[in-house]
Amino acid sequence: MMPDGAFAPPLAALAAVLADRLLGEPRRFHPLVGFGRLASALEFWLNSRLNNRTIAAGLLAWLLAVGPWLALACWLRPLAPFAVDAALLWFALGAQSLREHAEAVARPLRAGRLDEARRRVGWMVSRDTATLDAHGVARAGVESVLENGNDAVFGALFWFALLGGPGALLFRLANTLDAMWGYRTERFNHFGRCAARLDDALNWLPARLTALTYALLGRTRAALACWRTQATAWDSPNAGPVMAAGAGGLGVQLGGAASYHGQEVIRPPLGMGEPPQADDLDRAVALVRHGLWLWLAVFVLIGFLRDI
Repeated sequence: MMPDGAFAPPLAALAAVLADRLLGEPRRFHPLVGFGRLASALEFWLNSRLNNRTIAAGLLAWLLAVGPWLALACWLRPLAPFAVDAALLWFALGAQSLREHAEAVARPLRAGRLDEARRRVGWMVSRDTATLDAHGVARAGVESVLENGNDAVFGALFWFALLGGPGALLFRLANTLDAMWGYRTERFNHFGRCAARLDDALNWLPARLTALTYALLGRTRAALACWRTQATAWDSPNAGPVMAAGAGGLGVQLGGAASYHGQEVIRPPLGMGEPPQADDLDRAVALVRHGLWLWLAVFVLIGFLRDI
């Protein structure tokens, strides 16, 4: 018998988190791979092939990519609320994958195998990694863990808490389209504008709750000070608070120079302290993990209060 009542959503969230921890993301036939192919086909026909690089075309593509799956999720949910919610949140979560990627960078970095660490961190970030030194590899990895703590964990949990499984699905698909289309290039500047803005809107409150989580579980005063003084200098309105608070909470220095597609970009500094090392990747993962259990505890508490 499936649980119902006020405790059903927290138990579904717990089931999804445990499934993510034990099973990780699907190794074969990952739904996001199929979704990515659909999104690429829509972009090809509505943007590249027709050369219709407009905001309206991008919005139409977004609706065609997300709308049918969201409608299907909303249709299925009343048939089996607990199972559908747990399955959709498991799909949306990426905590285990984030941990595995970070460990795959930290192990060779700790052992002095810099070439392998560079290659592995290149799977996590979009910057050029071939010439990074050890601190540069650790910095890229820590930044990715902190930012994806919001994108792959807390954002999905937030929208799950509000809208159940369909909310988590909406967040994950919107975040994926932003990662594919949300670039300020000639090809995507107009077409990807809606994907970027919708992701910003869906991420606004979760990002700040993520930053608060990092502050509460790390060096609180330093995290809050970095968030207050450094976040607004960052290009992304949501990544700024998350990474500033995370860097301050860990007591490391992030930001600085990074190379993207052969062009060096000087980014504002984030955090305070020494440049990160391999062990700081483990600390960043632990910060996200502890935050995940804190959020689950809050879910359970809210369910308990509703049930009184």
